[in-house]
Formats: sequence, structure tokens, C-alpha cells
Amino acid sequence: MNLIKTLTTAFAIVAVATLSSVAQSEAVKSHDHHGKTDPTKLMSSADADLTHAEIRKIDKDSKKITLKHEAIKSLDMPGMTMVFKVKDGTLLDNAQVGDKVKVKIIQEGGSYVVTEMVTAK
Repeated sequence: MNLIKTLTTAFAIVAVATLSSVAQSEAVKSHDHHGKTDPTKLMSSADADLTHAEIRKIDKDSKKITLKHEAIKSLDMPGMTMVFKVKDGTLLDNAQVGDKVKVKIIQEGGSYVVTEMVTAK
């Protein structure tokens, strides 16, 4: 009976130590030496939601934009040219046909909607 208690206690100690080590390792990967989040990691995750595209046509009155876009991973959509609704018409204020942009596109109801758009660099 003592052997079972001893083995159970030893197993629990090893499990806690292992989980603590893994958690600490993950924390170190995402933080710099001063305990602050690495801004390049934040940029990468935010950037992952954006899709590269080229503006082909703009219809400010209807709040629609035609984009030739790369694959949209979050929507499992291959690259193509298509018309999108724009959530906020001000996104079109400085946009011009031919501009290279990065966009966030979501599915809202039965439509695909551009919710963010920035000039690609």
C-alpha cells in the first residue's frame, strides 16, 4: 500500500514539474527578455487574418468593391476576382483601382464583407 502511495506521489510531482516547464517554455517563446509581448509576434497573428488583393473596381454608392484576391484561408476560399460588400464606406475613401491592399473578409449572412482594408507594403 505504501508503494502505491509513493508511486502516485512521485507521478504527481513529475506531472506538475513537466506541465510547469512546458508552460514556462511557451511563455518565453512569446515574450521578450523584459516580460513584454514581442510586437512582431502580435503583428504576425494580426496579419494572418489579412488577405492580399488588388482593387479592380470601386462602387462607393453601393459600398461594394471588386477585388482580385489570394486564397482566403479563414473562409476556405481559393484566389479569384469577385465583388464584396464593404462594412464601412469610409474604407473606400482613399482607395483607387490598381491599389495593392490587404483585406479582412468575413461571411455575414449570405454575403462576404470587407471589414478592414490597408495598403499593402
